[in-house]
Amino acid sequence: MGVARIDYHSRARLYPRTPEGIKFEGDVDRRITRKTGRKLTALVVIIAAIAAGVTVFRFLHSQQGIEAAKQPPLAVAIESKSIAVLPFENLSRDPDNAFFTDGVQDEILTGLAKIADLKVISRTSVMQYKSGVARNLRKIGEELGVAHVVEGSVQRAANKIRVIAQLIDARNDAHLWPQTYDRDLADVFAIQSEIAKAIADQLQAKLSPNEKKAIEQPPTTDLAAFDLYSRAKSLLLMAGFSVTYGPDVRKAIELLDEAVKRDPSFFDAYCQLAYAHEYLYGQTGSDHTPARLALAEAAVQAATRLRPDAAETHLARAQYLYYGLRDYAGALAELEIARRGLPNDPRLFELTGYILRRRGQHEEGLRNLQRAVELDPRNFFTLQQIALSYQFLGRYADSVAAMDRALAIVPDSVETQDVRGLFYLFWKADTRTPRQAIDAILAQEPSAIGVAADTWFLCALADRDPAAAERALFAVGDNACWSEGVITLSHSFGEGLPARMTKDEARARTAFEAARVQQEKIVQAQPDYGPALCVLGLIGRRAIALAPLEKDVVNGSRVLQYFAITATWAADKEFALQQLEAGLRAPAASQMLSYGALKLLPFWDPLRGDPRFEKIVQSLAPK
Repeated sequence: MGVARIDYHSRARLYPRTPEGIKFEGDVDRRITRKTGRKLTALVVIIAAIAAGVTVFRFLHSQQGIEAAKQPPLAVAIESKSIAVLPFENLSRDPDNAFFTDGVQDEILTGLAKIADLKVISRTSVMQYKSGVARNLRKIGEELGVAHVVEGSVQRAANKIRVIAQLIDARNDAHLWPQTYDRDLADVFAIQSEIAKAIADQLQAKLSPNEKKAIEQPPTTDLAAFDLYSRAKSLLLMAGFSVTYGPDVRKAIELLDEAVKRDPSFFDAYCQLAYAHEYLYGQTGSDHTPARLALAEAAVQAATRLRPDAAETHLARAQYLYYGLRDYAGALAELEIARRGLPNDPRLFELTGYILRRRGQHEEGLRNLQRAVELDPRNFFTLQQIALSYQFLGRYADSVAAMDRALAIVPDSVETQDVRGLFYLFWKADTRTPRQAIDAILAQEPSAIGVAADTWFLCALADRDPAAAERALFAVGDNACWSEGVITLSHSFGEGLPARMTKDEARARTAFEAARVQQEKIVQAQPDYGPALCVLGLIGRRAIALAPLEKDVVNGSRVLQYFAITATWAADKEFALQQLEAGLRAPAASQMLSYGALKLLPFWDPLRGDPRFEKIVQSLAPK
């Protein structure tokens, strides 16, 4: 829900993509908690779905988004040796060759990105400029912050291939270098490396022997395996921008398994395979099981056996250590090595930013995320992560500005509109702004309200409006009623909250009991996952041990904070206040410990009037 959707790293995610995401980085952090005993039955599910963090992107037309889209892109200094390789046009008769065409473009981009003397924009950003349509190259250059662009086309017929590429100065539309390659299909990888080297020569980029060797190394000798790999990579790239990412990721895994079965030496396919498994395990938390982690580890080991010293191997290992094992020190060490061979890869800076954020080094983490955006300026998810980092720093105005920049890229994103409104709730205890967004959705596209129904539900709780809460719950459907990163409250739990509001204790007890049963199943499948365990009040202390502040300030502080809610509902005021104060001292207070949440949400009602609690609330008020 709300900010929670923006995964704390995951790509995807609103908070992650996770992903950190929302994401752990890459994991979408969301939660709420409760304690034990009769009074805790209601709370036993408050942290109900901590286990599953999911990054979701939602799209819908809104006036606010239109206004954001009208804003000019931020001014950036354009380097003379900067370039973007735009999507190539598929001129083959078979539309299925579009994936092959994407693969050719991507290999050229990847080759150029290995040259430290160049600034090369990530595929995530360039993919938004479709091929086969008239392009305003000067505008594209400004939006991407580059001086040059590459356009091209691929035509494949039988065992022959034609690749056309041209280098253009985006500042004046001057065509600097055009070339046509008519070759046997088997020569496609040689063509890709020739194009990359020719462009580097045109830009007078220095090319080291290692960079030249990396550009010339073909990804595989099996074209069928390359087709499978190209399809999978495109699916993984799009998964972070899709509400239904799961099927795409699993399909990508199937394709990659086929690719490595055809060519067991396909190094790049193993790297992508490791990422896909890590995405499900750690970025979204949708399959946080030992079996999924073992598959990720096996893919990393395969890549290591093939090319132990490759920069991509170190990146794959870093991702595994971060998303899989939460070994932050080990991941940072691997990233430092990978940086030498992948100077233009935004994932290095993105992942570094997420790790530093989890360590409580928010300023340095933010700088790394900003560097990632320089290399990937149209990455909607990373901009959302930057907004989240600003929130951790208490800089809500900057959070809103970052969301506006994301909306300039995807004006119809309901989720971004949604989270942008929630910033006002948490910042100023203002429910009017998020409710305006909800009202606009209901007026313009009522069928799309499900993507923002959780925010509607939270605002209804804050406004003490049980009727609105019931309508929002209906719109939520089977989805979570609220999420914050890896903490997610189930629909059943949500049913209990308005029941409590209207003093319907029987209905509340039934709803919370159903939520408890659901969460027990999650814990059984993920017994060593701190956020999932945190959902069950009786073992709340065990959850804190599994997610200590010293290791992860983001999830660790959230476990503390929702544990404080558990104690509050159990009428243990002293313990609740102790946990509250400990959570506030953490360098990553959650939305639940924001000024707006403490002031408005009913979770904290038992503490109202207590001088210590009121002092805490006032200390968070906007200055």
